[in-house]
Amino acid sequence: MTRDWYGWHDDYEDPGSALSRRLAEVRLRVGQALDAAPPGPLRAISLCAGQGRDLIPVLAAHARRDDVTVRLVEMDPRNAEVARSAARTAGLSSVEVVVGDAARTDAYADLVPADLVLVCGVFGNVSEADIRATVRHCAALCATGGTVCWTRHRRSPDLVPTICGWFAAEGFAPVAVSSPADGVGVGVHRFLGEPRPLPTGVTMFEFVD
Repeated sequence: MTRDWYGWHDDYEDPGSALSRRLAEVRLRVGQALDAAPPGPLRAISLCAGQGRDLIPVLAAHARRDDVTVRLVEMDPRNAEVARSAARTAGLSSVEVVVGDAARTDAYADLVPADLVLVCGVFGNVSEADIRATVRHCAALCATGGTVCWTRHRRSPDLVPTICGWFAAEGFAPVAVSSPADGVGVGVHRFLGEPRPLPTGVTMFEFVD
């Protein structure tokens, strides 16, 4: 049975849920990334963006809000409409919400390399091979000095240390990684290399049941 990704967001309303705690951590890290970003125009992309809760509220309240061009890519049109409405309400005219397959590289071709790349809610739903492939593609999605914020649960087997190693192999330096005791896995890495060309027509990952 396919998961209802619209209903999945209900756990955000429970402040004690793991999803709610993860959201708070991601928002903190997104705000810090915006604080540290260089002056001038910025680009941000969000893969499997859901209702845009990771980014839109942070950007709405941030001093850099008018500097950032954003693309959120989300498969479920109901979630996409919630994100679109939130962006409109916040007056964020530079936020674009695209209904489509966030795994396809073509969804980001004209907006990369980006200064902020969100890969939240992805690594817990795909195979290890696809996580590795997506990390590799992050070296094309992310600008030099840009930030990738990603999530992965810390349940056994805990893949977070391995994922950190994969990011290091692609030229990323760790900024912050939550501990297993936190119960939610949030990682932040900064890209120190030169962005690779983003291949066209490639599927980076596929969700598994």
